[in-house]
Amino acid sequence: MKRRKIKDILGQGKEQAEIVIMGWVRTRRDSKGGFSFLEISDGSCLKNLQVVADHNIDSFDSISEKLQTGSCVGITGKLVQSPGKGQSVELQAKSIEVYGEADPNQYPLQKKHHSFEFLREISHLRPRTNTFGAVMRVRNRLSYSIHKFFQDQGFVYLHTPIITTNDCEGAGEMFQVTTLKPDSIPVVDGKVDYTQDFFGEKTCLTVSGQLEGEVYALALSEIYTFGPTFRAENSNTSRHLSEFWMVEPEMAFYDLEDDMNLAEDFLHYLFKDVLEHCSEDLEFLNKQIDKTILERHRNITENEFERITYTDAINILEKLNKNFTYSVEWGCNLQSEHERYLSEEVFKKAVIIYDYPEEIKPFYMKVNGNGKTVRAMDVLLPKLGEIIGGSQREDDYGSLLKRMQSKKLNSEDYDWYLDLRRFGSAPHSGFGLGFERLVQFVTGMENIRDVIPFPRTPKHARF
Repeated sequence: MKRRKIKDILGQGKEQAEIVIMGWVRTRRDSKGGFSFLEISDGSCLKNLQVVADHNIDSFDSISEKLQTGSCVGITGKLVQSPGKGQSVELQAKSIEVYGEADPNQYPLQKKHHSFEFLREISHLRPRTNTFGAVMRVRNRLSYSIHKFFQDQGFVYLHTPIITTNDCEGAGEMFQVTTLKPDSIPVVDGKVDYTQDFFGEKTCLTVSGQLEGEVYALALSEIYTFGPTFRAENSNTSRHLSEFWMVEPEMAFYDLEDDMNLAEDFLHYLFKDVLEHCSEDLEFLNKQIDKTILERHRNITENEFERITYTDAINILEKLNKNFTYSVEWGCNLQSEHERYLSEEVFKKAVIIYDYPEEIKPFYMKVNGNGKTVRAMDVLLPKLGEIIGGSQREDDYGSLLKRMQSKKLNSEDYDWYLDLRRFGSAPHSGFGLGFERLVQFVTGMENIRDVIPFPRTPKHARF
């Protein structure tokens, strides 16, 4: 007989003569009347299915000691209406098979409440908790809806390389990929001779698929990437990961306003979709993690985003005369405290800031006519700050070359990128969304390490 998922069983809520479920024991309670009440979870939903096991069923005595929290079981039984509160049906067990035991003296999830710090130390077991099960189901739905949004609009899903020679951000914080042995690295004139390496030149793990995405946008019009990226930033904060996922659409024939419109439509779509399809998990997280989750989600879905220039944002912040940790003046990089104050206190909703100073933005962003600002935009959310960063890309060969030189980049390293401006260049734009930051905001989790299955951070690459 085929296994039934608990989500489907509870969703239908109908009595059935015989079904099979498989899952893990969450709790066990024994009654004086010769019955055990087992709460079974299979991860398909937040709720458990209650199983009533009569101690007189075949072989119960032989498996009774094995039916402990954490053990894995298969149960065949009759589904009946439940007299208990909070559940429509329960399973009356006819037979129980124990697939895997969990010694109650050693299983680390015996208690109901554990700190997130402790659970990070056992990330191979933490998915069995309610919180992490809910977070990962939300993450799954967001992944699906990202693909659905772009696919419905005719975008082409593109896989950009993980191994690359390009430092898109220009920060140099990249993990190197090499087969050279540490104890015998070839050196010529005081420099590593990468011609003897596997790829014949210095290669790294990508920090962004944007540049390669532009290649295909200038052939297929509209593409998006959704894949892993890496940054060797030695930061141990609740906002940083060394390995994380990015969503990066690139669109030919889009100017900055088109780019902002797409970003706003994209976030509206994602939040509406997750509210509809993950209501049970979000209500749980709203109760247990952050009581403002649902309110913040509705604030995003029900309001248009405020749009202001960087110059206007600086003027607003300067007039506040607020004692920020980082001072505010035209030309500075807006910090999280500035971004959050604008979105939380000033406008009380999502904000898009655009037209940033040229000096603080990467080489590939198109310069405005004033020569001082570039056509860049950031989307800010209350409580989080920046969630999306994007721009209209520089499509003029001469202007792009000039910006590369001003940033002290070797144009020969980007000859292929310059070729895109030499042969059939077109106006185009794009943006990047850090997926874990989105999941963090949606679920209310304080630490970004708790929204990715296996966090990779400085000094931490094992489970």
